[in-house]
Amino acid sequence: AVGRLIDIALKLEGLYRHASTHAAGVVIGDRPLAELVALYRDPRSPMPVTQFNMKFVELAGLVKFDFLGLKTLTVLQRAIDLINGREDHPAIDLATLPLDSSTAYEMMGRGETTGVFQLESAGMRDVLRKMKPNRFEDIIALVALYRPGPMDNIPSYIEVKTGQREADYPHPSLEPILAETHGIMIYQEQVMQVAQELAGYSLGEADLLRRAMGKKIQAEMDAQKARFVDGAVARDVPEAKASAIFDLVNKFAGYGFNKSHAAAYALVAYQTAYLKANFPVEFFAASMTLDLGNTDKLNVFKQELDRLRIRLLPPDINRSDAPFAVERQDDGSYAIRYALGAIKGVGVEAMRAVVADRRENGPFADIFDFAHRVGSRVLNRRQLENLTRAGAFDSLVSNRSRLYHGIDIVLRHAQAAERDRLQIGLFGETETPALPAQDEWDPMERLRQEFDAVGFYLSAHPLDSYNLTKLGVIPSTAIAAALARGRTSVKLGGIVAAKRESTTRNGKRMAFVLLSDSAGQFEVTLFTEVLSQSRDHLDSHAPLLITTEVQGTEEGYRLTAQRIQLVDDALAQIGSTVEIVLQTPDAAAHLLSILERQGSGRAHIRLRVPVALGREAEITLPQAYAVTADGRAAIKAIQGVADVREA
Repeated sequence: AVGRLIDIALKLEGLYRHASTHAAGVVIGDRPLAELVALYRDPRSPMPVTQFNMKFVELAGLVKFDFLGLKTLTVLQRAIDLINGREDHPAIDLATLPLDSSTAYEMMGRGETTGVFQLESAGMRDVLRKMKPNRFEDIIALVALYRPGPMDNIPSYIEVKTGQREADYPHPSLEPILAETHGIMIYQEQVMQVAQELAGYSLGEADLLRRAMGKKIQAEMDAQKARFVDGAVARDVPEAKASAIFDLVNKFAGYGFNKSHAAAYALVAYQTAYLKANFPVEFFAASMTLDLGNTDKLNVFKQELDRLRIRLLPPDINRSDAPFAVERQDDGSYAIRYALGAIKGVGVEAMRAVVADRRENGPFADIFDFAHRVGSRVLNRRQLENLTRAGAFDSLVSNRSRLYHGIDIVLRHAQAAERDRLQIGLFGETETPALPAQDEWDPMERLRQEFDAVGFYLSAHPLDSYNLTKLGVIPSTAIAAALARGRTSVKLGGIVAAKRESTTRNGKRMAFVLLSDSAGQFEVTLFTEVLSQSRDHLDSHAPLLITTEVQGTEEGYRLTAQRIQLVDDALAQIGSTVEIVLQTPDAAAHLLSILERQGSGRAHIRLRVPVALGREAEITLPQAYAVTADGRAAIKAIQGVADVREA
């Protein structure tokens, strides 16, 4: 039986497992392709493909192209259109951007390249901080070097560039060729130039040498080495030196990059860096539009906007467009208005129809004017619910809970208006109904609803009112740096965004929990014991304190939970001061009733109360209270309370 199995396996060995299609490969012939090669049609695609692979198809007489599409090119053009739409700035042309922008190079040197093409990975940012690029050639070199193999030369490039050591040239005559890359052979074009200069190769011969080095066929390489050494000796280079240089060239040529290819990528990288450094509002509005459906990426962009102190305005049915837009503020600054099309489940085309109606007929007067004009054919229940939860209707109905619970009434009004239009007003105008009476969601519930509709916390974060530094908490963006400094345990604060449980091979339960803090999102692994102890906390929607073990991995790091507590409990254990800012003294009575319901604890309460124009009094209550997350939310909801924060 084993012998029969091996016989069958030997017959199958080497056969193609499946048919696959090149992502960007296009072939062109001088007649219908069916007359030249056998074709195949993938049942999942209407496009026919050749049955020959990319090598044999050329031998069959077809011309092969790889057409690569980059969404970054669309980002660049959209950003340029937004910039050129400003009245306070002259139009700019992408093709004539200066390649010596100090702001762009300084930004790259700081590693602040979130959103910059080719340069935004953590490893690339680390190299940029060490390299401090100050010329376009540095970007070309970095694009070519930052790959397996060539990466080994990055430290040498940086050492020579930053003056830590002198460049080392294999032969004095090669300095003009290698000076640009500090003595390091990076590009295929340099391999060809070295062969020309040192061994008298023609351009055609040099290209054959480049191809031979890439194929690594020994007989061909032996012949090329003999030709190279003979040519170099004829130019007064010692034979041993010529042989050593050939071996060096061969080593570099094995992973040499085509400079023209690297330069094209580097140009796009520089252009995105230039726009981010000089026109960040327009750049991020364009970048976010091209990632409209990727909430993880949108959240990353939001964190970068926060760092740059650029305002991301909430979605507004009377101000937002379907994509992200740039909006001028009263003080002359520019902000980004959140896209209606980026709200979950609403659909970009439906939002374009809404915006088109608004532009043609003016702003919506109220929610029923909106329903009457847009109609039920454009919007359904899910769309209206998510627009409400995201805050897009706040300018029409400030109480989101009231509108959310009145969606059926709005839909019925839209349907009735649609019916009246079809009947050409036979029974008169549809009466405007009223929304149901409903208390507004408390601040925590409002944020939870917003999170579900947007995909991340947009208007605020539940952790914003806590001072977590006294608990030793670091932001999630500082985990990698903490690991690099040798830390194996870190404390993080977060709100559960998603949870996935599974069963291990030995039947035990474990979970992967995605959490959000003010800086972004992070995932923590919970094994059986910690999961069973903290299950109630994970389902509480309350701010959590997570003590984690951090381990380095090839992708970055892995977090394993060692302990999970409620932030309120952790603060109560060490004692804390909650500062409450009142807009009016009248709110104090309502505040005290909530504190009394919370009961005694270890949180000291400090009140800031206005007493005269421009003056306020600071009052510390004599009793300490237990202030939970729900308690904070209830206090924030009091009319006349401006802020609740950890002092």
